[in-house]
Amino acid sequence: MKKNSNNSNLLNDNFKKPSWLRVKMPSGDSYSRLRSLVDKYKLNTICQSGNCPNMGECWGAGTATFMILGNICTRSCSFCAVKTGKPLSLDLTEPYKVANSVHIMKIKHCVLTSVNRDDLKDGGANIWVQTIKSIRKKCKDITLETLLPDFKGDWKNLNLILNEKPEIVSHNIETVPRLTKKVRIQAKYERSLECLEQISNSGIKTKSGIMLGLGEHEHEVISTMDDLLKKGVRILTIGQYLQPSKIHHPVVDYIKPEQFQKLKQIGLSKGFKYVESGPLVRSSYHAEKHLV
Repeated sequence: MKKNSNNSNLLNDNFKKPSWLRVKMPSGDSYSRLRSLVDKYKLNTICQSGNCPNMGECWGAGTATFMILGNICTRSCSFCAVKTGKPLSLDLTEPYKVANSVHIMKIKHCVLTSVNRDDLKDGGANIWVQTIKSIRKKCKDITLETLLPDFKGDWKNLNLILNEKPEIVSHNIETVPRLTKKVRIQAKYERSLECLEQISNSGIKTKSGIMLGLGEHEHEVISTMDDLLKKGVRILTIGQYLQPSKIHHPVVDYIKPEQFQKLKQIGLSKGFKYVESGPLVRSSYHAEKHLV
C-alpha cells in the first residue's frame, strides 16, 4: 500500500510471498469430515471457490462459509477466483441441503454468501430467504451472518433478506473509490455504500471488508473507513489481496503485519466496534466473535 506515491511497482512473477503469508496445508479429522460432507452434498463453499488461505484453520475447527446460488457468478471482478459466466439452473433443494449439512456439522454460527445472480429477477433473494428459514428450522439455536451482493440497487430484493433478521449482514466495499471500476467492474462504490446504509437502517449489525495490496494509498483506506462509518458500518475486516491467477488483477504490494495493526487501531479509534485486520484476514474470519 502506497502512502503518497503514484508509482505502482507491480510484483514480478519471481517475487516470493513473504513469510507472514505462509499457511499450513489443510489436515486433521475435522477437516477431512467436513470435506467429505461438502463433497457428498455437492455444496459450494467460498472457502474452496475463493481459494481462502484460512481454509485449513477454519475447516480444521469444523466451520465453513457456504456459498449458495451455484458457483458461477454473472460478474467478472478482476480480484475474484469464483468462476464467471452463465450460471446453471437454480437448485431448489439447495436450502435444505445446506440446512442439513449445518445440522450434521453442529455449527453454532453459520456464514452464508452467494455469487451474484444478475440473471435472476430477484437476484436470488428468494433462495436466500428459503436457506435462512431452512437453517433456522433445522438448527434452533443457530446464529447467522449473511454476506450479500448489491442486488444491482434493487432494495426490495435486499429487504426480503433483511426481513429474516440475520444477526449480522455484510456487504464488502472491497477497495477504495479510485480502484473500484478497475477491480469491481460491474459494481459501483456509491451503490455499495447505499446497500450498507440500507442494512444499517434496518437495525441489523452491519459489516464490510476491504482488501489491501491492489495499489491503494493509506489515506484512501482511511477515507473509505470514514465513508463506511457514515453509513452505519461498525464491523470491518481488512486483509491482503492475493492474486488467484495470472489473468487476475496483479498484487501491487504485500502489506506488512504492522501496517495492518496500525489500520486496526485507526479504525477502532474512529468508532468501529470490531476491526479484524491482518494479512490472512478474510470476510468471515473469526465471524462468531462479531456477535457480541
